[in-house]
Amino acid sequence: MSIQRLQPGKRLSQAAVHGGLVYTAGIVADDPVPDAKAQTEQILAQIDRLLAAGGSDKSRILTATIWLSDIRHYAAMNEAWDPWVAPGHAPARACVEAKLAAPPYWVEIRVVAAI
Repeated sequence: MSIQRLQPGKRLSQAAVHGGLVYTAGIVADDPVPDAKAQTEQILAQIDRLLAAGGSDKSRILTATIWLSDIRHYAAMNEAWDPWVAPGHAPARACVEAKLAAPPYWVEIRVVAAI
């Protein structure tokens, strides 16, 4: 089976497609403004683009893992997440507090979706 790498870089690819699945890397905001809802909206837009490039979409997401730099961002993150999720297609999801790669990042999201 072939492996398709989307937006490959020296350290990581933004997504990989294999075996009928699209796996994204942990995605952070392009412009990490100090607003968890805005960061989440940026991340979800990136996920939409990556899934489309891999032949999928948000209605086919199987699992999502969300990391928050501070659990107090939970409600703000969900203000962006809830309207974005395809009705009737909410994925299995985990959301935890974790120290992220750099202080400006408040939210990081990784998904796995079927094609």
